Amino acid sequence: MSREEEIRVIETSADRLIDLRHAVLRAGLPREEAIFECDTLEGAFHVAAVLGERVVGCATFHPDLWQQKPAFKLRGMATSPDVRRQGVGRAMLKFAESRLLEKGATRQLWCNARVPAVPFYESMGWAVQSNVFEVPGAGPHVRMTKTIA
Repeated sequence: MSREEEIRVIETSADRLIDLRHAVLRAGLPREEAIFECDTLEGAFHVAAVLGERVVGCATFHPDLWQQKPAFKLRGMATSPDVRRQGVGRAMLKFAESRLLEKGATRQLWCNARVPAVPFYESMGWAVQSNVFEVPGAGPHVRMTKTIA
């Protein structure tokens, strides 16, 4: 990554995230597998990390329930391999948390996290809430939660 190019985090459309989701999260599957029903839910919003015009990180947040109470679910978070471990995921989560606070939305977040990503989420204040379970086509996951401070 060139020093002249800064990674920016923005709110964007779901369509802009599909290629990265497909490449990172659904590789080897049809592209349609990277399009989620939650993308068009009322209240859903989409976050992208962009380098120049290229999307290098993505995450979707949509209203859902956690233990029968209002929450936002994180889906489809991915970072391009060439920018991993450079703070992209951290920046996207912080951006999304700020947006939720601005919107006056619930402070409860949850997700199904891939097992290898658990240490990253824990470093961001998330906690594991389940045993490991298998997501067909996506591998072992755990449920995780965070209450935004």
